Amino acid sequence: MRTHSGPRKRKGSGVAILGALACSLALPVSAQRQPTAQELLQRLEALERRVGEAPATVAVEGDSAPATLGDLDQRLRILERRLELQQEEAATRAKEAPVIAANDKGASLKSANGDYEIRIRGLIQGDGRFFNSGVPSGTYDTFLLRTARPTIEGTLGKWIGFRFTPEFAGDSASIVDAYADLKFSPAATVRLGKFTSPVGLERLQSSSALSDIERALPSELAPNRDIGVQLQGELAGSKVSYAIGVFNGTVDGRDAVTTNPDDEFEVAGRLFVEPFKDDAGFWSGLGFGIGGSVGDTAGTGNNILPRYRTPGQVQFFNYRSAVAADGKRTRWSPQGYFYRNQFGLLAEYIASKQELQVGATSAELENTAWQATASYVLTDEDASYRGVVKPSKPFSPGKGGWGAWELVGRYGELEIDDGAFPLFADPVVSARRAKAWTLGVNWYLTSNLKLVVNYLGTQFEGGAAAGADRDNEKAVFSRLQIAF
Repeated sequence: MRTHSGPRKRKGSGVAILGALACSLALPVSAQRQPTAQELLQRLEALERRVGEAPATVAVEGDSAPATLGDLDQRLRILERRLELQQEEAATRAKEAPVIAANDKGASLKSANGDYEIRIRGLIQGDGRFFNSGVPSGTYDTFLLRTARPTIEGTLGKWIGFRFTPEFAGDSASIVDAYADLKFSPAATVRLGKFTSPVGLERLQSSSALSDIERALPSELAPNRDIGVQLQGELAGSKVSYAIGVFNGTVDGRDAVTTNPDDEFEVAGRLFVEPFKDDAGFWSGLGFGIGGSVGDTAGTGNNILPRYRTPGQVQFFNYRSAVAADGKRTRWSPQGYFYRNQFGLLAEYIASKQELQVGATSAELENTAWQATASYVLTDEDASYRGVVKPSKPFSPGKGGWGAWELVGRYGELEIDDGAFPLFADPVVSARRAKAWTLGVNWYLTSNLKLVVNYLGTQFEGGAAAGADRDNEKAVFSRLQIAF
């Protein structure tokens, strides 16, 4: 009895193991017949090939050393574990692989943990400029490449950011931005290099986001890009932003030259508040603040003393060549904006005061300017300080998409200190006051493509012989902009 009961028990156990083995291999178990050891071995060999191993030779059914179900089960377990290890390794490699992306904001390459990133962006602006009155000889109607700026920016670990932007428009290449950020926290970042001085509101606005083709008159008094070091940050949930820095100092409305031209330095700063930012109320798009700078400057020439231009980029004021800066230069600028749904309003005032000398005569002269820009988006998009970020219906001929449309109107004035005439400035060639207006239409075809048409005019007081007024300037400017 023991001789027969033992084998029958093993036979029952073998059938159970075969069934379990077949299930674990995700193989259908026929209700009519269990798979043979030979069939299971063939499937195991196929699985071994998937794992990447050469199938081992095991004798079955009739060979002198037949494979047992235990052998097959052991081999199966080994293979399953090796498959798990391969899958874990593949998942680890996927987690460590860099992330490559390309969209309407440019292209980027980011490390798997997000600490390292390189972004490539660009801005191209091509203009057509046509004057119909009021421009001096030598100013021509023209097509021009206004801006051609590739940008490389990103992060190098959690603490370091950088940006590098060259400019290839014009007769020679130059560097627009070149700086590094030491990001200790959102409330405290140290920026070093060449970047926009924190004074003018419109000066700090990206070129691609301007409501009009050229900046308004107050930007002629605000410093543009300067070289130095700045502490900046955001507080109170980004409702308060600040910046304060030490710079070489640059002339009104222009970029700094490559080195300090007068061995003097300038301190510049700005405080800006958006008290209802991220709220759903009426005033959520309100922002206001003040910027300013102070420092000594000395010397003559275009790197020290300013020349002022109209929004049509025609010069209407400059100091006499014998005039020298000789002492303190200060600027201050109250500024603000309000955006509500499709409506936008931006306004700023700036005063620039400079100690000057010509011969034995010294004076402290203050030039002032202000402007207000109103905009209204005719389509469903919201107006903002960054422009229409993305049309809700991008331009798509035949499919009902016509992009976003925006109307813009601007008025501003720039007034020269009366004390500048006639000793420091020639009243025959330099106007005492400029009053400028602009009407414009902006067509945002996509988030990357923008067409702009401006009709602009400037009225002058003075600036001609015998105390007459310089002729009014009128022009039509157009622009094709590609930004990503």
